[in-house]
Amino acid sequence: MLKLSVHVGARIRVFRKNRGLTQEQLGEKVQQPQSYVGAIERGQKNISLDTLERIVDALEIRPSDLFNSYNGLQSKEQIEKDKLIDFLTHLLQSRHLREVVTVKRLIEDVLNAYDAK
Repeated sequence: MLKLSVHVGARIRVFRKNRGLTQEQLGEKVQQPQSYVGAIERGQKNISLDTLERIVDALEIRPSDLFNSYNGLQSKEQIEKDKLIDFLTHLLQSRHLREVVTVKRLIEDVLNAYDAK
């Protein structure tokens, strides 16, 4: 079974990379050295809730985003899928509602075409 600290660290890495941040940049935002951020991402450090809250704020995510896919047996395919879903979510967050609605319709059309095959 995958340790929770490894899972949370891996999720932090995904969110950080999807936002185009280096470990050093995230460290600056949460007032921790890059080496500490790296250790968190590798699951080597247990972090306080205060640090976790600063990381969540810096990455503009919900705390639940770090835990929602934890089951200890996550496949590589599921990990990749989670990365892509977060990437798309992050892209859409800064868009106007009408743009998000348009993207939603496009996605629905594409998925309907896949389903029709």
